[in-house]
Amino acid sequence: MTEHLTKETFLSKVFDYEKNKEWKYEGERPCVIDFYADWCGPCKIVAPVLEELANDYEGKLDIFKVNTEEQQELAAVFGIKSIPSILFVPLEGQPQMAMGALPRETFIKAFKDVLGVEKPDEIK
Repeated sequence: MTEHLTKETFLSKVFDYEKNKEWKYEGERPCVIDFYADWCGPCKIVAPVLEELANDYEGKLDIFKVNTEEQQELAAVFGIKSIPSILFVPLEGQPQMAMGALPRETFIKAFKDVLGVEKPDEIK
C-alpha cells in the first residue's frame, strides 16, 4: 500500500529538512517517493505499478507519494521541475532521483542496485 505524505509526515518519516542541513534519513526501511500530480498522464501510468510493487515488497521497503500540487513546499525542497519524479532513498547514503514514467523492471532493478532490496522470490 502506498502512503501519501504531507509536509508533517514527510518530516517525521523521511527527512526533517527544517532541523537538518545534511541529509539524514528518518525511516526504518529504504523508501521510494513518487512526486506526482493528478492531471499528469505519465504519473497515472506509474501509479498502479507502484501500488503493485508496494504489495510485492511489503515489509522490505516503503513507497510514498507526494502530490506536488498540494505539497508545493516539498516539491520545491527537492527541486521538482518535471513529474513524475521518483526519489530512491536507501537506509545509508544519498538518495537518487529518476525522472519520468519508469517501467516495472526498472523499479525492481533500482530497488536492488540503489536500495539494496532483493526482489521477493514470488516476483518474476
